Amino acid sequence: MTDELSFPDVSRSELDRTLSQLVENAQDVLNSQDRLRSLLKATRVVAGELELAEVLKRIIEAAVELVGARFGAIGVIAPDGTLEQFIHVGLPDELVGPIGRLPEGHGLLGALIDEQEPIRLDHLAEDPRSSGFPPGHPAMDSFLGVPVRVRDVVYGNLYLSESTAGSFSAEDQELLVALAATAGGAIDHARLFDETRRRQRWASALAEVTAALLSDDVQDSLGIVAERITTLAEADLVTFLGAASPTTLRVELARGPLAPGVEGLVFDAQGTVAGRAQESGQPVLSDAAAASALGDGVRLGPTMAIPLITSDGPNGVLTVSREPGRSRFTEVDLGTAADFARQASVALRLAAGRADRLRLATLEDRSRIARDLHDHVIQRLFGAGLSLQALAGSLPDEASRAKLVDQVDALDAAIAEIRTAIFTMTTPQDAERPSLRHRVIDILGESDGLFEQPPVLSFSGAVDTMIDVALADDVAAVVREGLSNVARHAAAHNVTIAVGFAAGSVTVRIDDDGTGIDPSAAVRASGTANLAQRAEARGGSFTLEPREPRGTTLTWIARVESTE
Repeated sequence: MTDELSFPDVSRSELDRTLSQLVENAQDVLNSQDRLRSLLKATRVVAGELELAEVLKRIIEAAVELVGARFGAIGVIAPDGTLEQFIHVGLPDELVGPIGRLPEGHGLLGALIDEQEPIRLDHLAEDPRSSGFPPGHPAMDSFLGVPVRVRDVVYGNLYLSESTAGSFSAEDQELLVALAATAGGAIDHARLFDETRRRQRWASALAEVTAALLSDDVQDSLGIVAERITTLAEADLVTFLGAASPTTLRVELARGPLAPGVEGLVFDAQGTVAGRAQESGQPVLSDAAAASALGDGVRLGPTMAIPLITSDGPNGVLTVSREPGRSRFTEVDLGTAADFARQASVALRLAAGRADRLRLATLEDRSRIARDLHDHVIQRLFGAGLSLQALAGSLPDEASRAKLVDQVDALDAAIAEIRTAIFTMTTPQDAERPSLRHRVIDILGESDGLFEQPPVLSFSGAVDTMIDVALADDVAAVVREGLSNVARHAAAHNVTIAVGFAAGSVTVRIDDDGTGIDPSAAVRASGTANLAQRAEARGGSFTLEPREPRGTTLTWIARVESTE
């Protein structure tokens, strides 16, 4: 039996249509498979990167290729609802400059931010929400926008325009929504990776700062901390602020490109970011629209203000700022910087305690040495002087007696010098307002090398407690001018200086064994005439007299006004 091939009893044209439809359906299946493979490829490309900036760029490149668009962009939404970043592809570089400022999230882009749902348009210009394009922007007709969500929060939006097919299809929208879902996960992973790396950098920097603060040769503790924060936070200005008064703050230290001219600034804390942080005791995050961190005198952009609190209570405010127009700090940045500042405060406290202990140990050593000098060396010199004085009285020869008396005088001078050294060792010097003794000692240090023998200095009376700052300036000027005259004119081998307070007056006496100068000419000289005027203004006197057998004696006396 032979099987014969038979065809359905239908017309040829209907069969052709059926076959054509089968071919079209098969082609649609193949196209869908191709697009699904493109979606899988795009997903792998997007998910294979951990650098956030690179992830954003790959997302928009994959989206443009996936749906066949000429132009594409991804906009990152800022906390205030505007666009914080706008990364685009398809626009030639020569067009970007003339267009000027990138979109800020108004018009149709703003509608997509507000609605948070896909928007697909065949003719963009016909939509009432469209606000047009700036001069120089290429023409765009079809449009497709899809939100990108990260953990159910809209992170940004994908914007595509100018479909190569003429308009975007529902299938294009579905594919882009699927890609956006994958992009949200990739962005989240990239952000977590970026935060982890930043925290690692801050932790590593904190270890370096702590080691530096506790080292033996640390000089600028706050400067070390500020410089590291400037680098880590990519900041343009980092300051440490201290209280200048109950209502004002002073910039104690500033680091960064914007630091010149800021250090030492005093401003009203009311209404500033730093003032809010100081008052609340909590870190404060501010964007570029907020009031300046340092008052109206210095305009800054995004700023973090962190109160520095130790076991002793508030200890100033740390501010970290960027220039206006730069990217905002995030809550993660604020938390990381606050943790760093708290731990750095502990390190600063430990460093300060260590420095205090070193200073205390130094003072104890100096006090011990001063005690030994006073209790042993001076007493022995004094005893030796008494013995020589007694011996001189028993000698019949006048020349021998004179020599012994000279040695007794030398011992007295040595005792005076040792007492001055003891005072210097046991009295801490205030760098901002040094005592009269320290000022005179510093003047002698400045004259080192002008004399064959160092001048001998002695003090008597309460010169530091009874002489005010203005009178101390006069005394210092007398000593400086007197030494200068001796060095220029006297050719002296030995110089002695005595500064004393007694009976309501301060006396400065400078003796030298030089060739001497003409007293009448000296009084007319500008320098010594000035000293005479200073003495007269204070109810005192000034004399410049020859000594026997040679030399000159300068005596300057001023009345000390009673403080009662």
